Amino acid sequence: MRRFLIISLYLLVTASLAGAVWWNALGTSLLVLDQKGRADLSLAADRLRLELQRSRDLAVLLSDDARATRGLVDPALGQVEPLVLQRFADRGGASDVLIVLPDGRVLASASGAEGQFAQAPWFRRALQGALGWGHLRERRAFAHGAPVFGADGQVAGAVAVIRDLAPLERSWRGDPLAIYFTDDAGRVFLSNREEFLRALPDQRLTPIRTFDVRQVEAGRYVPAEALHVSEAIPTLGLTAEMLLDTAPARASARSQALMVAAALLVLGAALVVLWERRRVLARANSTLEARVSERTEALTRANLRLTREVGERRDAEAALKQAQAELVQASKLSALGQMSAGISHELNQPLMAIGSFSQNAETFLQRGDSDAAGRNLAKIGLLAARMGRIIRNLRAFARAEPEPAVPTELAAVVDAALDITEARRLERGIETKVTRPERPVWALGGEVRLTQVLTNLIANAVDAMEGQDTRRLTITLQESPPRLTVADTGSGLQEPERLFDPFYSTKEVGQGLGLGLSISYGIVSSFGGQIRGRNLADGGAALDVELRPVAAEEETAA
Repeated sequence: MRRFLIISLYLLVTASLAGAVWWNALGTSLLVLDQKGRADLSLAADRLRLELQRSRDLAVLLSDDARATRGLVDPALGQVEPLVLQRFADRGGASDVLIVLPDGRVLASASGAEGQFAQAPWFRRALQGALGWGHLRERRAFAHGAPVFGADGQVAGAVAVIRDLAPLERSWRGDPLAIYFTDDAGRVFLSNREEFLRALPDQRLTPIRTFDVRQVEAGRYVPAEALHVSEAIPTLGLTAEMLLDTAPARASARSQALMVAAALLVLGAALVVLWERRRVLARANSTLEARVSERTEALTRANLRLTREVGERRDAEAALKQAQAELVQASKLSALGQMSAGISHELNQPLMAIGSFSQNAETFLQRGDSDAAGRNLAKIGLLAARMGRIIRNLRAFARAEPEPAVPTELAAVVDAALDITEARRLERGIETKVTRPERPVWALGGEVRLTQVLTNLIANAVDAMEGQDTRRLTITLQESPPRLTVADTGSGLQEPERLFDPFYSTKEVGQGLGLGLSISYGIVSSFGGQIRGRNLADGGAALDVELRPVAAEEETAA
């Protein structure tokens, strides 16, 4: 019986302490929620004020603009055209601009609307020579009125800028906080919840301490229990209000209370266990120590095994990276091997011509014809320059080191890639068409690596046109933004979404590793650009390489 009384008393104390902790934690959580809500509500009110500030500033500016007020200041000048007012409205983000006569009638408007505003508070204030403002009762819109003074210094009328609130509400949709603005009559004038615009939901006040907590029935997008905070906006004649979900505050308080209760229950259970089993504590302690020792030994073995596995994984990752790097270089060397026959042909022709021109030059010199010999030597120089250009482009293509993104002239990249692939295109009978602007096109990249990318795209296009009746390669260079497009008349792309996957290839086995486009994708991405593939409507495919433009100062420095 004594044991039962002690346990019951302990449980009662635990429940009391947990309840006290819950009540205190709930108050603290609601205080934090209230402070955060008021800060968010203040930001929302400032946002609304700033949005409507544009309309007020536009009204002030138009009141001094002769183009807008000429019909009021000097009726002899004629009435202002609605198109002029519409331009002002578009520039200021307003829905309408009104020119109002002293009797309240609309003289002109951007939308062609007519009306009578003699009793509108904002208009009466404008007739007194001050800036007027107010919201329209017939629709959810806000008006700012500025007085227009005539030559005699008297008020000749007013300029009104109307701002519809629906577009502003649409920009607030999706905000997790339920915010609404009410007028003096308690009607909702603006809200980011569409259901609030029809009518305010039923709210039952259930205060907690000093906090305004309400039970709300408004659907899934409004909290069922909410903390209500408000802030008056005297400059707009509105009150900003917000409903904050109290569920997180209650959950936090409940969690703290449960933790305290759990801790006390665990402590009580431990005391009970110690009390009941104090005579067998030594034996249980020995058993526990033996189990802990076994578990420690097992964890030590597992830790050693994991350490070895981590080392093996790191070695495997290093080997994989090395293999990937070797595959990238192998892909480039494979492309070089495919071009070797054509390049040998390109170099063999100039060499044979150089030999022929040198023999002719020697004969002309023996005959004393120095002019003819000079012409032969000039031709030898041009052929040597051509061979040097081919070898230079080939050497740059074979380099494996990366380049930083620097201002690069893309026409030079196109010329280099065409030189490298010239023999292959001639051998396959490819008709090549190049379209480029007259002025240089600069982009952030690297000439060597971009040449590699363009050479790869041209080679793939040439292979794609194998067996086609029409073989036409089109290279287009655009200036803004910098873009290179390589189009062919082949059979098109079978799986465009897998185009840049490593080792993906539609060629026969032995004709490529499937790394060319993956490498090109990596190169273009390293420069901050994008590469995309697409099928053309009239057959064939096109690959677009879009690069970052070069700023004017960088282009001048380049």
